Amino acid sequence: MFQGATSVYLAQRGLRTMSLRLGRHQDSALKIAKWFEEREEVEQVLHPALPSCPGHEIWKRDFTGSSGLFSVVLKPHYSKESVEKFIDSLQYFGIGFSWGGFESLAIPFNPRKDRPEYHWPYEGHSFRLQIGLEDPVDLVRDLDQALRHLKG
Repeated sequence: MFQGATSVYLAQRGLRTMSLRLGRHQDSALKIAKWFEEREEVEQVLHPALPSCPGHEIWKRDFTGSSGLFSVVLKPHYSKESVEKFIDSLQYFGIGFSWGGFESLAIPFNPRKDRPEYHWPYEGHSFRLQIGLEDPVDLVRDLDQALRHLKG
């Protein structure tokens, strides 16, 4: 019985600040996604709140906000190994899957391998980011230093 009460308490405690946390995720992720749009290494940023994202009009019609989760497609000339070096060199990002946690995470993904029935229109390697509650200035600085690993 005690474990159940503890779980309810922890869930309730998290719900009290959920709107603040999700607002921070949204704002920070959008800043970082816009930063990625300006990068020469990037072919496409897949963040539904960006007008350049495929499906943006549907998102705009059906949603009032976004989350901290988005993807980046690199230009095709970067190797899988250089993308792995990029991910490994991140200091503020953990490696893993999540949505809505307090920490920022990064993980490479390959839709051609993971979902072969889906037509993925991009040639470059991709990675997914979950932007957490860290200062977006620190996260951009970390991403900037990590992008140098793509080149060598």
